[in-house]
Amino acid sequence: MKFFFVFNGKTLKNISLILIAAFFTAWFLYIENLAQIPVFSTKDGPKAVYRGEKDLALTFNIGWGDEKAEPILDTLNKEGVKAATFFLAGSWAERHPDLVSRIVKDGYEIGILGYEYKDYRDLEDVKIGQDISKAQVAFRKLNVKNIKLLRAPTGHFDERTLKIANRYGYTVVHWSVDSKDWNNPGVPTIVKNVNKAKKGDIILLHASDSAKQTAKALPLILKNIQQKGLKLISVSELIANGEASSREIK
Repeated sequence: MKFFFVFNGKTLKNISLILIAAFFTAWFLYIENLAQIPVFSTKDGPKAVYRGEKDLALTFNIGWGDEKAEPILDTLNKEGVKAATFFLAGSWAERHPDLVSRIVKDGYEIGILGYEYKDYRDLEDVKIGQDISKAQVAFRKLNVKNIKLLRAPTGHFDERTLKIANRYGYTVVHWSVDSKDWNNPGVPTIVKNVNKAKKGDIILLHASDSAKQTAKALPLILKNIQQKGLKLISVSELIANGEASSREIK
């Protein structure tokens, strides 16, 4: 038995339009995804670290809020974690000197997360410099010295950011494992995302109030790291322990 399908001109036209729309939608999504791929270095200029060779680095971004940082510090203390790196916004540090003092007292490394939450790619060179400079002043007033690490406030940066940060004496630090905790996808998902980490990785977590599930996920994350036999160290130690990896900006 044979079957015949008959399409009129209008139907064919509608199908063609749907296929064309689907193609362009897929293409735009692809291009958008490419635009979000992080870039890490210039060919001969300053570089941004996103992973190392040995051990593992936990990093926490804090830009606002005063409720989530302390429980995370309590958990790190309870689990005996001696090394972690906290990237703090200068404006947050000014508002929460007691928490900054505790981070230092607990022996954790501090890096700068700019001063305000602004995408450095959207700022003129002078504005990037001013933001970094304001953060420097804020930490000096809090007697936090010898900060050598900087993370772009939104995580996005370009060649200009690398060069300006270098002029101020900072190494830009990105990450190789994103917990996506800022999106509050659920504790199991956060733990699963971080469980991908292997030797040399820099893990991104948040201790801002917007990350509502990180504190609950942290004990499970630390348990998995321990089971893998990986040692937690600061980002500076990760850099010092071997060749740090970078990628070239095209």
